Amino acid sequence: MKGKRYATEEKIRILREADSGKNIIEVCKDRNISEVTFHRWKRQFGQLDINEAKRLKELERENAELKKMLADSLLKNRVLEAVNAKKW
Repeated sequence: MKGKRYATEEKIRILREADSGKNIIEVCKDRNISEVTFHRWKRQFGQLDINEAKRLKELERENAELKKMLADSLLKNRVLEAVNAKKW
């Protein structure tokens, strides 16, 4: 059975909750996550602020869009080169 998927901002809130003095085990039980998951999130997002996480997500989305645009452009170039080669 799969568990709940948490947004990046939510993960950071959970990490900050443990940083504020609450026991890690208590936080994990309250949020129904494993300690392994908590420590993986801490390694991944430990130093990020919520605003930084939102910016990171935005940049990742923009990067994916740019990669799609580049792939489309390269495909168009290949098609045009193939058509051009057949004409001559």
